[in-house]
Amino acid sequence: MAVYTEVSDEALTAFLSAYDIGGLLSYKGIAEGVENTNFFLHTTQGSYILTLYEKRVREADLPFFLNLMEHLAARGLACPQPVRNRAGTALGRLCGRPAVIVSFLEGVSVKHPGADHCRALGGALARLHAAGADFGMQRENSLSVGAWRPLFAQAEAQADTVSPGLAERTREDLAVLEAGWPRGLPGGVVHADLFTDNVFFIGDDLSGLIDFYFACTDAFAYDLAICLNAWCFEADGTFHRDMAAALIAGYEAVRRLEPAEVEALPILARGAALRFMLTRLVDWLNVPAGALVQPKDPREYDRRLTFHRSASHARDYGWAP
Repeated sequence: MAVYTEVSDEALTAFLSAYDIGGLLSYKGIAEGVENTNFFLHTTQGSYILTLYEKRVREADLPFFLNLMEHLAARGLACPQPVRNRAGTALGRLCGRPAVIVSFLEGVSVKHPGADHCRALGGALARLHAAGADFGMQRENSLSVGAWRPLFAQAEAQADTVSPGLAERTREDLAVLEAGWPRGLPGGVVHADLFTDNVFFIGDDLSGLIDFYFACTDAFAYDLAICLNAWCFEADGTFHRDMAAALIAGYEAVRRLEPAEVEALPILARGAALRFMLTRLVDWLNVPAGALVQPKDPREYDRRLTFHRSASHARDYGWAP
């Protein structure tokens, strides 16, 4: 969530005229995140989020994301719903970009989650995986292991200016992960981006999940590994085993991990950390001039990788048989 494309009052008013969502009262750019341009809309009928798709999101993938949100909501998962215009279409164009309006989800993200938040997240993640079981579409994970070396090539020459020795550490990680990446694990629809700012709570209760624009078809345990990275580490690389144990326990209360998933968890967690380090590194080195965006620090995930390199079993992440 960021602002790369400025939208004028006139352009927005013309775009909204195709929708039955009331008159525009106000709109404001959302600076958090790094992928798309987002605005908070307030109309005479309520609140909405307007997204203009930028950067890594391919327009051909948008039907997958939009249909998935409708599918998951129909099966009881709280997530935003695409708003269709009077012609029955959810996807439009605004300022030369594909654009969608989605419903506003109540709740707030937690900046400093605890074990209870992690347990609730684990359960919600497992329910997402179950709810997607009969979703009829598939989308390859375009940011899986095969994409990491090309990503690194975009930043390799400058990597050591971000952190001394980063280039060599990354080359070593790539070699290990490419040689040992697990195949054939249980899988289906995964969110692939459940950071704390994509999970909402009302009080102590998880109220919903947002930002499905990296959702794809991949291993369920990889989705869990992404959450372990995003929720159970401090920025300085400190790992909170109690929070990770709660996250895994919350997940397994809904869906038990299979033995192959337990065995693969360390390498999946290491791979998830490298994936986000690399995309952050590329973004850190290539912020568009004038964009209202706050690039995220790749060094946070470089520090997480130090832990992952030393982990050898799922027990190191708090898993208990």
